[in-house]
Amino acid sequence: MTAAHVPRPRPLPLPGKPLPCPNLPAAGRRTLACGAALLALAVAGTPAVAQTFVPDASGRQGAALAPTATTGYPGMLADGTSLLRLPVVIAPAVPSSRDDAADADADSPATLLADRIELSGDRVLTASGGVVVWHRGARLIAERVIYDGAAGTMRIEGPIHLSEPGKTGSDDEAVLIADAAQLDEGLRDGLLSGARLVLARELQMAAAEVRRSGKGRMTTLTHVVASSCHVCAENPTPLWEIRARRIIHDADTRRLHFERAQFRAFGLPLVTLPRFAAPDPTVDRMTGFLTPVLRTTSRLGVGFKLPYFITLGDSADVTLTPYLSASRTTTLELRYRQAFTNGALQLEGAISRDDLEDGTRGYLFGAARFRLPRDYWLGLQLQSVSDRPYLLDYDVTDADRLWSGVTVDRVASDRLVAARIGRYQTFREGEDDATSPSLVADALWERRFRPAGLGGEAGLQFSIHAHRRSSNTDGDDGRDMMRGSARLDWQRVEILPGGVVGSVQTRIDADLYRIGDDSRFDSSQTRVTPIAAVEFRWPLIAQNAGVTHTLEPVAQFVWSPDSSNDNAVPNEDSMLVEFDEGNLFSIDRLPGRDVVEGGFRANIGLGWTRIDPAGWSLGLTAGRVLRSRDDPAFDQDGQMLSGRRSDWLLAATYSGSNGLAMVNRALFDDDLSLQRNELRIGWLRKGLQLSAGYLWIDAATEPGRIDDVSELTASTAVQLAPGWRLNAETRYDFAADRAQKAELGLEYRNECVTVDLSVSRRFTSSDTVRADTDVGLSVRLGGFGRQQNNGAGTVARRSCVR
Repeated sequence: MTAAHVPRPRPLPLPGKPLPCPNLPAAGRRTLACGAALLALAVAGTPAVAQTFVPDASGRQGAALAPTATTGYPGMLADGTSLLRLPVVIAPAVPSSRDDAADADADSPATLLADRIELSGDRVLTASGGVVVWHRGARLIAERVIYDGAAGTMRIEGPIHLSEPGKTGSDDEAVLIADAAQLDEGLRDGLLSGARLVLARELQMAAAEVRRSGKGRMTTLTHVVASSCHVCAENPTPLWEIRARRIIHDADTRRLHFERAQFRAFGLPLVTLPRFAAPDPTVDRMTGFLTPVLRTTSRLGVGFKLPYFITLGDSADVTLTPYLSASRTTTLELRYRQAFTNGALQLEGAISRDDLEDGTRGYLFGAARFRLPRDYWLGLQLQSVSDRPYLLDYDVTDADRLWSGVTVDRVASDRLVAARIGRYQTFREGEDDATSPSLVADALWERRFRPAGLGGEAGLQFSIHAHRRSSNTDGDDGRDMMRGSARLDWQRVEILPGGVVGSVQTRIDADLYRIGDDSRFDSSQTRVTPIAAVEFRWPLIAQNAGVTHTLEPVAQFVWSPDSSNDNAVPNEDSMLVEFDEGNLFSIDRLPGRDVVEGGFRANIGLGWTRIDPAGWSLGLTAGRVLRSRDDPAFDQDGQMLSGRRSDWLLAATYSGSNGLAMVNRALFDDDLSLQRNELRIGWLRKGLQLSAGYLWIDAATEPGRIDDVSELTASTAVQLAPGWRLNAETRYDFAADRAQKAELGLEYRNECVTVDLSVSRRFTSSDTVRADTDVGLSVRLGGFGRQQNNGAGTVARRSCVR
C-alpha cells in the first residue's frame, strides 16, 4: 500500500538523503540528498551537506546541493553573485525480493546446537541448554526449544535472541529479544511475549507482545514503548519516548505505523496523536514533514517553518514550506528538484505578504546542468527577486549581485572551451542597473600543445567579450563594448650549467574593439601587443641534522611596448590589481585584457624554505619590480606597483604538524613604511577548526580611498565536550569600530536527539538594508530515518553504571 492509500498516517522523511536517478550510467553518478524525518509537531533535524564534482568553465570542482530546509547558497563569489548548488545524482538501488530470497532457501536445512537433545516418537524434538539454531540466515539463541515436526512449529523458552548475523552492522539489521515465543519452523512468523525489537542499532521498541507475519515482513507490537535513547536500570526514564497502543513495522516499505501514540519528554506527556507513520532508521527518503524550524528575527518576529517533502518517483521531489510569523509575514516557499540521466535541475522560490514592504514580495532561483555529447556541459541559472532586502529578511543569500544566464563548457587535458551569456542585477550601494554592464557575454577557446622543433609548450587562445549597458548616456554611464582577441604564447625551460633553471617565454596578443555610446573613443580600435621574457632561477639546497634548507634567487626580465597615457581603449576589466607572491613573476599583472603592462621591467626575488624533520616548515619570499620608466597602467591602483620601483613584497608561510597554517603578506615602500598587510590563519585539529584573516590597507596608498581598511574575519568550531559543539563567525571593521556581522551556533547531540541553536546579527544598515537579529532553533529525534553523520562533532553517548 502506498502513502496515497493511507488517509491518516503522515510518513516522515529524512534530511539530506540521496535522490536516485533511473538508469544512470556509472560514469555519470552523483549523490542527491533529499528529505528529513521528524515526528509531527515534536521532532526536527538539521540537513547534512553533500558535495560532488561539478566542473565549471575553469575545470575546478564546484559545490553540489544537498540541503533540505536550508538554502543552497554557499556564499558570494568574487563578482558579488552566488551560485545555486545543483543536486547530486546516484543510481537507485534495487532491493532484492523478500519472497524470492525465501524461496531460494526453502529447502535449506537447519543447524542445531544444544547441551541436550531429545527426540520422541511423535516427531517432537526437544533441545535445552545453550540452544543455537541457524536457518535461512537467521540465528536463534534460547534456553529451550521444542520443535513439533508434524505441525511445523516451535515453542521457545527464553531468554530468546533472534537475529540475522549476515546483516550485522548494516542498515537492515534487526534484533528480536523475548522471554518466550511460538514461531514457525522458518523462524519468521509467530508470536513473542515480553519482546524487544531493535532496528539498525538505533530504535528500540519494548512490547508486551510481538506478532510476526507475512514471512517476517510485518511485525506488530502491542502495548509498546519506543525510543532511541540509552536506558539504564538506575534511571529507566529515557530523554524521550513514544508510548503506543500498537506499532506496526513493514519491513518492505520500511515504515512504522503508530496507533494511539503519546510522545513524552523526561517522562512527561507532551502530545497524543491518534495515528501517524514514520520511517524506520533505514529510510533515505519518504513523503512527509521535514525539519521544523523556529525562527525569530527583529524584523519578522517569532516565526515557524514546517517543510513538507513530497517524492515524485525515484528522481524528483517537491518541498513546500509554509512560514508564519507573529503578525508579520505569511510565506510559502517551494523547491523542486529533478534528476536526469545526464544532469540535474533545481528550482526554488517563495512568495510573501508582510508588513515590511507594500505588496507581494518574493524570489525565484533556478539552476540546471546537463552533460551534452562530446563531454560538453550545459548550465542554466535563473535569479530574480522583488527587492534586495527580501533576500536578507528571509535569509536566502548575502549576494549583492544576481546573475541569470546560460553557460557551455568542455574541459580536456589539452583544451578548453567555455562560453556564457547572462544578465546581471546589482543591489550594491552606488551602482545602478542602467549604468552598470547588465548584459555580458564571454566565449573562450584554448589549446595547449608542444610545437615540433621548438620544444617547450605553446598555447593558442581565441576569446570574445561583449557587454551592454541599458543607459544610452554618452560616456562611462552608457558605454557598450565588444572585443575579439587572439593569443599565441610559448615557453621553454632548460637546466643551465651550475644548476641554474633558465626559461624563455613569449606571447603575442591581438585585439579588435568595437566601442559604442562614448564619443571620447573611436568606434573601432585594433591593437597588437608582443611580450618577451627570460627568467633565471638558481635553487640551492642544504641539509643539516635532518633539517632541509632551500634558497632560490629568481630574476625575470620582461619587455613589452610602453603603455600610453592616452589610452585608445577604455579600461573596463582591469580596475582592481593585486600584488603578491602569486604574480610577482608574472609577465602581466593586470587581470583583464583592456590594459596591458608595458615597458622593460625586472622582477627580482628571493625564496627560502626550512623543512624540519619534526613535521613543520617555514617559508619566506621577498621581491619587487624594477622598471625602466613609469607605467601609466598602474597609476589608478595606488603606489604598490606605480613608479619605477614597486613596493617591497614580503610573504611568510608556516605549516605545522599540529594542523596550524599561517600566511602573511606585506608591502613596504623604500622607507620600510607598511602600505598593506594581510594575515591568514588556519588551524585544524581534533575538536578545533579555526579560520581567520586580517587585512590592513593604508588609505594614502590608493587613490579615491578615504579611510584605512582594517578588517578582521574569523570563523571557528570547537568541540566543548562530547556532544557539545560551538560554532562562531564574525566580521569586524576596526576602522569604523563596529562589527559588520556576528554568528553563534551551539549544537548538542547524543544517541537519540540533536538540538541546534543559532543566533546571528547583521549590524550594517543602509537605505535598503537594515540591521537585523536572527535566532533559530531546531530539534531532531534519532531513530526515524537514516541519520546523517557529516563528521562535524562527536556524539555524547550515555553509559550505565554497573
